[in-house]
Amino acid sequence: MAIRLGLGLPQMRQYSLGKDVPDVARAAEGIGYDSLWVFERALFPEPATQGLYGVAGVPWPDGYRDVAEPLVTLTLAASATERARLGSSVLVAPLHQPFQLAKALASLDVASGGRVVAGLGTGWSFDEYAAAGIRPFEERGRVLDEFIEVCRAVWGPDPVRYEGRITRIASAVVGPKPARPIPILLAAGTGRALRRLVDHADGWLPVAAGADRLAAQWRQVQDLAAERGRTEPVQTVLRVNTALTAEPYGGTDRRPFQGDVGQIVEDLVAHAAVGLEEIIVDLQSGARDAEHLKDVAAEVHERARAAGV
Repeated sequence: MAIRLGLGLPQMRQYSLGKDVPDVARAAEGIGYDSLWVFERALFPEPATQGLYGVAGVPWPDGYRDVAEPLVTLTLAASATERARLGSSVLVAPLHQPFQLAKALASLDVASGGRVVAGLGTGWSFDEYAAAGIRPFEERGRVLDEFIEVCRAVWGPDPVRYEGRITRIASAVVGPKPARPIPILLAAGTGRALRRLVDHADGWLPVAAGADRLAAQWRQVQDLAAERGRTEPVQTVLRVNTALTAEPYGGTDRRPFQGDVGQIVEDLVAHAAVGLEEIIVDLQSGARDAEHLKDVAAEVHERARAAGV
């Protein structure tokens, strides 16, 4: 069975949110993409107080200046599609009030007929945590733990009861319930985050950084799952952030998924060989507009399938 392919929805400022999201979502489903995905970037600090991913000196991409809210984007996509799964890679869960976000995800799942995939992460931006005002950045792991617990409670049978540091539900009926159990996938790389993934989540959301590195990370996840006695398989969805160019990238410093469509497909073939279940291809930053995005998405899908992905 071929690996599933997902497409990143248009959230950046070169797109018209109300017009282009439904249009691209509908087109992607028609092309044959199995899923549609969003990411979260709440703000763009200026001047930047820290580098990209918290790495000093690495500038934030200009595209992060204007990123549409992820659940609004998914709701627009849900209204225009019938089959494609609707996922986040990722929602920065600790930026949100746990009870309200759990209820919003359940409502979207009901509205879409059971198509939501909740991909979560802790994020890395001090400024976003300060703006959200839920808990301090230093508590991000504990807040994510509570969010997962709140989701399981809110999405489960009534009466719902929960006692946490942020959320307290004495005894309540909470609806609507999801149309089916919503998978929770986590972005995790090391240590406590990997243990959280193996012990409490349904799956893993890595980001592409080379096929060899991905294979080593996947072995680490599998080894930890065996060590901790996990019996359920770990679902796997790889996020690919492309740096699309019109012509082939000829430099010796080419990064994975940097270049024209042919080079991106070559990298898809290499990463698909690792054996994950699904790959999200995000092409939006390199596309001029929605028409260009749809054309490139169709070409990537056709050539990837022809190459055996």
